[in-house]
Amino acid sequence: MIKEAMQYIAGLANKEIKEVGGQMFSTGKLEEINEPTTTALKVNTLSAMVTYLKENYDNVAPVLIHVVSETDVRVLSTFNRDKRRNVLINASAVLPDIRFERFMDVENFNIQLQACFVDSLDRAAVLKLVGNVKEETGNTYADDGVTQQVTAKSGVASLEKVIVPNPVSLKPFRTFIDIAQPECSFVFRLQSGPSAALFEADGGAWKLQAMASIKEHLNKELAKEIESGFVTIIA
Repeated sequence: MIKEAMQYIAGLANKEIKEVGGQMFSTGKLEEINEPTTTALKVNTLSAMVTYLKENYDNVAPVLIHVVSETDVRVLSTFNRDKRRNVLINASAVLPDIRFERFMDVENFNIQLQACFVDSLDRAAVLKLVGNVKEETGNTYADDGVTQQVTAKSGVASLEKVIVPNPVSLKPFRTFIDIAQPECSFVFRLQSGPSAALFEADGGAWKLQAMASIKEHLNKELAKEIESGFVTIIA
């Protein structure tokens, strides 16, 4: 065992570089020694990222801001020796748990609308409906595939027919609180129970809108840093 170990150590000391067919080879195995990279600073708002960059806390320049998604923004350094980038700071939006494309009872649906959506005319209309809807046996629902008609309570005893709007334009909290929440179209549906659900109806276009808003916000907040060449933003 000792003899074999000594032979291995001796072999390490006798490495040679040889050229074969125009390529360079080593007689011993070379291990790559990577230049260390940073551990990203984690924040939850764009304002924290802006403060970090304005103060140039780590004295790193220039930097690249990459808007990865509507909930993820990163500040990257230039390439290091190994052609790797340091992630200096990473902003991740803190979001509520919103249930889409799943029916829920009208009480929980009402709470979700009030707690997780920006106030708007369509939100108020939907809240008014689900807060007064009354399920009855018989011809309670009328549905032509686009609009639904339900029986809702008006006052104490009287009943009236209320048209459910479709689609509805709502602004759920789905990106950073620093910017205006993107508006999205939803198909609003009711079922017996009664229960209600929202189905996204814009093909995900709101995500691109949110990313554009993030970039616009950062362009405004970091105008001097961009002009000086310290910051570049891509989305």
